[in-house]
Amino acid sequence: MTQQQLMSLVRRAIDTYHMIDEGDRIAVGISGGKDSLTLLTALAGLKRFYPAHYELYAVTVDLGFGIQDFDRIRQMCDDLQVPYIRVETDIGKIVFEERRESNPCALCAKMRKGALNTKMKELGCNKVAYAHHKDDIVVTMLMSLIFEGRFHTFRPVTYLDRMDMTVIRPLMYMQEADVIGFVNKNKLPVAKSACPADGYTKRKYAEDLLKRLNQENPGVKERMFTAICNALYQT
Repeated sequence: MTQQQLMSLVRRAIDTYHMIDEGDRIAVGISGGKDSLTLLTALAGLKRFYPAHYELYAVTVDLGFGIQDFDRIRQMCDDLQVPYIRVETDIGKIVFEERRESNPCALCAKMRKGALNTKMKELGCNKVAYAHHKDDIVVTMLMSLIFEGRFHTFRPVTYLDRMDMTVIRPLMYMQEADVIGFVNKNKLPVAKSACPADGYTKRKYAEDLLKRLNQENPGVKERMFTAICNALYQT
């Protein structure tokens, strides 16, 4: 996938669901993974010619494992002319050593979002861009059906009234395979996740299930995404 194709899909999502307005200050949550770096690249490129002017910030919540090297990501942000902010925390120690949670992902996600929201408020941001792509949206729907008994997933735009903050998801039309291709082609500086629970979650189970369903029934992922759009994303 070329950068032009990437920005075309991102702009389609932004325009369809009215994600960006004039004067927005947008934070991009940078985990160090392929998805967030792809999103940052797209929004930084789009910023040069998008009719609504906006400011962009890259924010990493460091979980404190001491393994990930974010220096190359900082250099990437410098090249894109996007301010890079790293928030140091002890979330990893709290979740895995002090609390020893049986379901660590929920607490970790809650604490990460809290740290990210606090820093965004300090920066004066009114929106945060999350790098959830099409596969994430369908997988989350499957998890909701299997483990909660309801039809639910991420929305393109979500207003958080407690924080007075809006969440946007500009990668929603991208396949994970396209993200991987873009990252490999452009050699983006992915910093591998240091999470001890990585690969052993309910989400991983749902991801594997979706892959199997799509192999056995080609096109099922697209049909699921279409059903989500028709049922939940009325514009």
